[in-house]
Amino acid sequence: MAEPPIEMWEMQLAFAIGLLGIYAGWRGTIAKMTGFYDLSGAFKTLMFGLVAGVLIASLIDSLILAPIRLESVNIIEVSVIALIIGMAESAFALFLLGRPRTAGLRASAPYGWTLGLGFGAMRSAHLNVRLFDPDVGALWEGVTTGFEPFNIAMACVLTLTTCIGHASIASWQGSKIIQHERARTFFTSSIARAVLIVSTVLTIFEPFVIFLVFPMVAWSWIPAHSKWLPSGMTPAAAQAYRRTLRSSGRHERAAANRIRGQKVIDEE
Repeated sequence: MAEPPIEMWEMQLAFAIGLLGIYAGWRGTIAKMTGFYDLSGAFKTLMFGLVAGVLIASLIDSLILAPIRLESVNIIEVSVIALIIGMAESAFALFLLGRPRTAGLRASAPYGWTLGLGFGAMRSAHLNVRLFDPDVGALWEGVTTGFEPFNIAMACVLTLTTCIGHASIASWQGSKIIQHERARTFFTSSIARAVLIVSTVLTIFEPFVIFLVFPMVAWSWIPAHSKWLPSGMTPAAAQAYRRTLRSSGRHERAAANRIRGQKVIDEE
């Protein structure tokens, strides 16, 4: 029986951190869209992302991470391979998010967000395992991989960056499908995915590479939640959605300040 690269409980922690990226990405706008979109369909798309993410993570490991570790490729070769994988991801996203039923529901953007979370969760879980494996960095001078507090913290940053990055790209693709601009998004999203793939893999060997893309990923959260995710709503639905967001904040504050036993008076 083949031995795992690290202890089983360390591998379980690596995958748990990766799956926590789904929880982090589900917070915010997508969690408040119940009633405006069929979120059961979003959950199915998440499953597609998880399965596809496993396959993509395996390809990235064998075609990019392992050759980099052995120094058998250069940055140009790595970039070309990453671009091809990114194109495959973009084509799959366009196929899945552009299906007549999904496009007819105008749910391509939120479904794209959950699809990207599935991609990112499996990719980051696999990278976390490599980050915790002391043998991965053994061939590189000055590179320290292994189960250490610093690498655990880096695994959390890597997971957030990978999950939110993939989710934002897929959500943007979905919003453009609603606007009938599928072809234009293919190459742009492929390049963005290639940059994300290369930077996250290089993070295993040089941790601070992740901070070259982290600001862009953090910025993408804003347009994703303010523009791309609600892009499929009709004007009336968008107005009701904004009203729901305003009232939910007021209700949360009222619940936090309410004294137990005091009668609740609805001011509306």
